Amino acid sequence: MSAHPPSAVLVLEDGRSFRGHGFGAIGRTTGEAVFSTGMTGYQETLTDPSYRGQVVVMTSPHVGNTGMNDEDPESRQIWVAGYVVRDPSPIPSNWRSRRSLEDELHQAGVVGIRDIDTRALTRHLRDRGAMRVGIFSGPAADEPLTQLIDQVRAIPAMAGANLTADVTVDQPYVVPAIGEERFVVAAVDLGIKSMTPHRMAERGMTVHVVPASIDAGELLELGRDGVFFSNGPGDPATADHAVGLVRSALEARRPVFGICFGHQMLGRALGFDTYKLRFGHRGVNQPVQDLQTGRVAVTAHNHGFAVDAPIGEEVSTAYGRVRVSHVCLNDNVVEGLRCVDVPAFSVQYHPEAAAGPHDAADLFDEFARLMGGDR
Repeated sequence: MSAHPPSAVLVLEDGRSFRGHGFGAIGRTTGEAVFSTGMTGYQETLTDPSYRGQVVVMTSPHVGNTGMNDEDPESRQIWVAGYVVRDPSPIPSNWRSRRSLEDELHQAGVVGIRDIDTRALTRHLRDRGAMRVGIFSGPAADEPLTQLIDQVRAIPAMAGANLTADVTVDQPYVVPAIGEERFVVAAVDLGIKSMTPHRMAERGMTVHVVPASIDAGELLELGRDGVFFSNGPGDPATADHAVGLVRSALEARRPVFGICFGHQMLGRALGFDTYKLRFGHRGVNQPVQDLQTGRVAVTAHNHGFAVDAPIGEEVSTAYGRVRVSHVCLNDNVVEGLRCVDVPAFSVQYHPEAAAGPHDAADLFDEFARLMGGDR
């Protein structure tokens, strides 16, 4: 970490700004400002494709103390558009650490800022909502503030953004079942994390991870036992092809499991609308209740949109009856859907949960039971 980091400024579209120092690459970046409440797992956060186009503010003040390793990335690269921390660790200390957080950000070309009041910034975003933001470091930080605000306001908003093509895999690949193969699943990569097919492989599933552009016939051929739809970035209202894939699987009565963006795809396929949350859910400490059992799980989230479905009643759709299965206890946002007449369900959160918590890992067992014929 540089002893004399260059000056930097964070500028929000509503005109508020925060002065600090550059962290990572030096230059300028823009995106949607969001905050993550996780106190650990920053490497998994950085490499989650769902953060494409977003500048992530870490609410935990001390970040980077375990460095960066080669085992925990959730995808092939860092996806965040920018990174905001208060007090980065000057010295990483962990037996698996290979590089410092700042070195990794610099190598990836990610512009960040440090030494700002992230608590004040988080409270501002909580009160005003997620908004466009820019980080400017080095010479860019000395440009007139009015010009920087204009640059931020010129970028597209996240609403209406179609980002699936940016993050999906170019070529399909296979994650073999661990031990005896029980099922063969096609996983549509809308921004998948590497731990997700691993969790399925642990349960005897051979997983064909396929591009989001796959056609329905090939998808159903590869996913002979079930079809999975992953997390991912962007506005779910733009992902019409993925919605069509879900409908094809439902019509074929192929078991379907969706998480996060995949949950929103199932919601749209069933006829529900989606909408943008004021500031979204991000982090590893979100309480979710299963409405059937009453059980509460602490879960990992990363979403700025949600499904608009009625809670507490069964709804008739083109694919039979559907009910909301889970809700967030913080704000009553829909966190799960369950189909009654076709084998399909989804959750808004991330049950693969790298780096944790693991309260919801049994949802992968539920997918296996569904493929095994247990309704």
